[in-house]
Amino acid sequence: MKENIIQQKSFLFAVRIINLYKYLTIKKKEFVLSKQILRSGTSIGANIEESIGGRSDKEFLFKLEISYKEARETIYWLKLLKETDYISISEFEGIYAEAEEICKILAKIIITLKGKM
Repeated sequence: MKENIIQQKSFLFAVRIINLYKYLTIKKKEFVLSKQILRSGTSIGANIEESIGGRSDKEFLFKLEISYKEARETIYWLKLLKETDYISISEFEGIYAEAEEICKILAKIIITLKGKM
């Protein structure tokens, strides 16, 4: 089976988001923003998985566009967590870079697919 980079990256990112959620709820006692980032951050990979099982190119593209939007939303929550001192700048930088990379990869895939349709 061919290696799927975006599938792998989004899965590992979801694991990191789950660990961030645990940190925020257990150590920081933060329960609102943490729930938002848990939902959006794990939804990226879930929608990528759904896209792979899509019945048509249109459905595949639609699910990837949802993944992209969820990745953008996750970046918003990460910035908010940093600016409100729930996570440090060093904690923010690594996970933010991963989210940005996922956005860039998804954007390239979406642009390529739209060009072929």
